[in-house]
Amino acid sequence: MNNHIQNISWVDAPWLKEHLEEVSILDVQPDIHDYILEHIPGAVYFNENHLRAFHHNLPSHYIPDQCLQQLFQSVGLQKNKAVVVYSSNGRFSKQGDGLEQSMVAYSLARFGHSNVLVLNGGLKSWIDAGYPLTKEYPNVSASDFHPSLNSDLFVNYNQFLEIKDSPDTILIDVRPRSVYQGPGLWEKPGHIPGAKSLPWRLLMDRDNPRLLRSQSSIKELVLSRGASPDKNVILYCGTGREATSAFLVFKYYLNYPRVKLYEGSFTEWVTYSQNPTVTGPKPY
Repeated sequence: MNNHIQNISWVDAPWLKEHLEEVSILDVQPDIHDYILEHIPGAVYFNENHLRAFHHNLPSHYIPDQCLQQLFQSVGLQKNKAVVVYSSNGRFSKQGDGLEQSMVAYSLARFGHSNVLVLNGGLKSWIDAGYPLTKEYPNVSASDFHPSLNSDLFVNYNQFLEIKDSPDTILIDVRPRSVYQGPGLWEKPGHIPGAKSLPWRLLMDRDNPRLLRSQSSIKELVLSRGASPDKNVILYCGTGREATSAFLVFKYYLNYPRVKLYEGSFTEWVTYSQNPTVTGPKPY
C-alpha cells in the first residue's frame, strides 16, 4: 500500500468565487484559444494532451516523471495548496467532450497531489452564476512540485489479468454502448470478456457532461450492474481517459473502497493477439 492521503472532491461556483484567492486554478479547456477567449480570473492554462505520448507499442502512455515534473512546476502546482480544475465545451474550438476535468484531476492524484477540487458543472456553472471572466493571464512562479506515483489508483496489464475474473471483481466498460457491443476504432470489435456496460456519460447530467447527477440516481445505475461497494470494481475504456470520469465518481463521490482504473484499457488489451473480445449486449 502507498502512504498517499488523497482527496478529490467537487466544489460549486459560489464556493470557488469565495475562495478564489486561496486556491490554484487550472483551466483545462480543450484548446489554448478557448482559454485566451475567456477564463476564470487567476486560472492558468493546462492542456491534458501534454500528459501522454506514444510508448513502446501503446499510443497513449503517461510521459516520464521528469517531463511531468516540468509541466506541473511550470504552472505553479503546489502539493500543499488546493487546486481547482475546470473545463468547458470550448467556445472557440467547440471540441470539449466533458472528460478534460476528470482526466487532469485523476492525473494530479495519480502523481501525488493530495487536494484536488473539480468545479462541478465546469466553466458553464461559473458563467451561469453570473461571475466574471477575464482575458488577463496571471503571473505564475515555478514551483518545486515533485511527482510521487500513487499506484493504488490503477492496475497494469499483468495485475488486470490476475484479478479480472475473480468472483468478487466487477469489470465495467464505460465506453458508449454501441462500441461495447460492436465495431469501434480498434482492430477487434466489442469488449473484454466479462465486462458489463456502463457508459460514463450516464453518470453525468444529460445537458452538461461536467455536472454530476445525484448520488441516488448514480447508485441505482451502478448497483443495476452489480457494482456494490463490497466488490473490486475495475473500470476501463478505450485508452484510459473516459474511465477517469467513472473512476472519480466511484472512488470519491460514492466512496467505493476498492476501485481501480485499468489504464491500458481496450487499446492495450487488443495489442495481445491471444486476447479474445465479445460482441453483443452481454458480458460473455
